[in-house]
Amino acid sequence: MAELSFTCLDVRPEGYAVAPTLLFRLRVENPTGQRVRAIALRCQIRIEPARRGYGEQEAERLLELFGERGRWGDTLKPFQFAHASTVVPSFTDSIEVDVAVPCSYDMEVAAGRYFHALKDGEIPFILLFSGTIFSDGEQALWIEQVPWHAETRYRMPVAVWREMMDMHFPASGWLRLRRDTIDALADFRATRALPTWDDAIVAMLDTAREHTTEGGS
Repeated sequence: MAELSFTCLDVRPEGYAVAPTLLFRLRVENPTGQRVRAIALRCQIRIEPARRGYGEQEAERLLELFGERGRWGDTLKPFQFAHASTVVPSFTDSIEVDVAVPCSYDMEVAAGRYFHALKDGEIPFILLFSGTIFSDGEQALWIEQVPWHAETRYRMPVAVWREMMDMHFPASGWLRLRRDTIDALADFRATRALPTWDDAIVAMLDTAREHTTEGGS
């Protein structure tokens, strides 16, 4: 049996992707020296929020995800970031491959809200592997499964996430709205002849602040 080990060497933005994409650079090692023809590799990537600290501003932004700090012992559990797959080509001792992971800036997704809340530091990932190994047997091709315990960890700088998002959404973010909300916002913008969606939302926030001030006076 091929006793493979996996190491994440680096994570970087894919500079030529149409949509935000991270490239996870993996090293796959086979200490048995048995030739591996190929691996149909699957990778589940999870975030381990308890493996880093958080400032006060970050804690406030994470309130919706994890609740008050006093509850974090129960709520700071690993959660899903992405699933990805690739085909690892033939090798004997070791090989390095990139796994492309498409990303979203959707603030309705837990990972998107988590990344947005972080000011600096690192994002702790755990990568869990599965898939099928095709290797040379004594008389014929041998097929086996990637060991269930195959995993590795990597701490990606928050700056890498921001660099990737700035490539596609410079100095901006992304919100998903219901169609009727968009229609109402479009009417508000048109009525006031506001040039951008940003201007429309800022005008609405200013109006809400004025009403709050008047109601409190």
